[in-house]
Amino acid sequence: MKNSIKLLSSIFLAGIITICFSNDLNAQDVLSVEDMNSVYKKELTLNKKVQAYTPLREADVMWSRKIWREIDLREKMNHPFYYPENDGVGATTGDRRSLIDVIYSAIKEGSITAYGNAAIDDEFREPMTQEEIKKIGGAKEEIVEVIDWDAVAAGADPEEAKTNRLVKKEFDRNSVKKWRLKEEWFFDKQYSNMQVRIIGLAPLQEDRDEVTGRLTGSFSPLFWVHFPEAREILINAEVFNSVKNDAERRTYDDIFWKRMFNSTITMEANVANRRINEYMVGLDALLEAERIKAEIFNIEHDLWEY
Repeated sequence: MKNSIKLLSSIFLAGIITICFSNDLNAQDVLSVEDMNSVYKKELTLNKKVQAYTPLREADVMWSRKIWREIDLREKMNHPFYYPENDGVGATTGDRRSLIDVIYSAIKEGSITAYGNAAIDDEFREPMTQEEIKKIGGAKEEIVEVIDWDAVAAGADPEEAKTNRLVKKEFDRNSVKKWRLKEEWFFDKQYSNMQVRIIGLAPLQEDRDEVTGRLTGSFSPLFWVHFPEAREILINAEVFNSVKNDAERRTYDDIFWKRMFNSTITMEANVANRRINEYMVGLDALLEAERIKAEIFNIEHDLWEY
């Protein structure tokens, strides 16, 4: 009787092992390229929902101030915003894309509204038209007259060998080296703490000299996007985890939410609407940015009594 039970148990276990092994084989047949490059199968994470902001009443805001700051992508901490670089055909590393690739692609497909006059208007007044979107970053299409030198070599007259050709210049997304943020700091008396919310994002492209074509070291904004609207796109765009933990997949929305970037304050709301670099230069400008940062901290700190 015992031998019979052992025999049945062995047959049962063998059947389970066979079923599991066959399931593994079937699973391998449907693995994607991303799954084959990992020890586990990635779960479906599309259409993630953004975490809603804490409800806020105007009556609860005791103090607020608008701040503009810039994120320099050349700093090591900010590299996840810049890489992987774009090779002109939408380069990706696995399922990752640079921030400008994510934003620009969403603008072209109509998921995000881009606002023009970025250098002088950051209040989202004028949405860009499709023609303006096609010209972002100096992109253009033009018909130029060229000479067909093969026809000339065959004996044709150079004037008769002229032909028109469509020349396309694509937007070089790798030229975006900075991002400008517009945000508002406020003290909420309902929760008795200082909070910050990002209002807008603007990519800054490095300028080139019109004559020599060399980089000038200055930057110009290309457009503005309303950050709360862009969050729906950013929450589904994964980014490299600088903490060196590939199992914790973060998104651009996570990085902005947790303030995992380094930036410099370039302007605070003021009566003359001046940026810091208009009245301070060099080290003095950096010290002024730190003064504004410390002032915001002290406002919250001074509300408490110890």
